[in-house]
Amino acid sequence: MENRTFDYEILELIQNQWSPRAFDSKHAVADEDLMALIEAARYAPSCFNEQPWRYILANGGENYEKILNTLAPTNQIWASKAPAFILILAKQKFTYHENENRWHLFDAGTSWGYLNLEAQRRGMITHAIGGFDVELARSAFNISNDYSVIAVIAIGYYGNKEDLDSEHIDREHPSPRKEIRDILL
Repeated sequence: MENRTFDYEILELIQNQWSPRAFDSKHAVADEDLMALIEAARYAPSCFNEQPWRYILANGGENYEKILNTLAPTNQIWASKAPAFILILAKQKFTYHENENRWHLFDAGTSWGYLNLEAQRRGMITHAIGGFDVELARSAFNISNDYSVIAVIAIGYYGNKEDLDSEHIDREHPSPRKEIRDILL
């Protein structure tokens, strides 16, 4: 794969993972497939088994438009072709004693990782988006301050790279990774 060199044998799903932007707007995501992604996500490990992650699904309809409208304009250009979105949240406090759960973002990220790998296993692509208006999302879905609003995930099937605008077409490839020695302290 372009820009990817593996020093060790790892899962093929991980080797092939990247974040494309070229979605096929004509290939819908079946509700059953979307729910299977949530099924994978719910089996992620979490601190004290709190499972702080929460998901807002948008497979068309009003939720889709609400999420799309929170995206930065440059992300709306390509993400509007994705047939589904998921907004990821995480509950900030433990349920059993209401103390701060400093692992809530870590746990939600692990859950997203499971969701992402299941999407790939099913032949779908995903792209996590940090360029969105958190407060607009909070307002649009009436999300309390008890939850961190983390990311939007665009979900669908790979389309035609040539359909991307000029800004994004040059970035439509797997990005390089740092060497192992560069991430170890």
